[in-house]
Amino acid sequence: MSATLPERVDAGRMVAARREFRGSLAVASLPRLADVLADDRGRVEYELEFGRETGVAFVALRASARLNLECQRTLGIFQHPLDVDVRLGLIEHERDEAALPAGYEPLLLENGTLQPARVIEDELLLALPAFPVKPGSEALPEVQNEEAAREDNPFAVLRELKQRK
Repeated sequence: MSATLPERVDAGRMVAARREFRGSLAVASLPRLADVLADDRGRVEYELEFGRETGVAFVALRASARLNLECQRTLGIFQHPLDVDVRLGLIEHERDEAALPAGYEPLLLENGTLQPARVIEDELLLALPAFPVKPGSEALPEVQNEEAAREDNPFAVLRELKQRK
């Protein structure tokens, strides 16, 4: 087990050694993730475990973080807990994806290697909500009566003209 995460690893050697990495990364060190967040503060705790099961080379990834997102309903900033637990089947070619058993997501290697921090970042990006909404935020209040709806709706006049014809 190691707390230092190498920039690039030979996947075959990591699988053969059943290597594990545990530690934390600054959110600021993951530029693609930091770009979609409200700010780049915080840390990502991770565990990477390489192995082989039923003939499938894999890396198991567990990661957790509390990320600052912008609520799409209120535009306020809130902390969103994010937990990732995925088993990635290591493949050399895209055609190998079909051979992966259920429960494995494909991870395409680059010349037999992978970048662990990039894998962590990719999986966190995939786990982010498409439209973050702060829990407990209320929807915009609905218009109380017809008159208020008519005043607020720029097409209300057109609807009235159409009804008169």
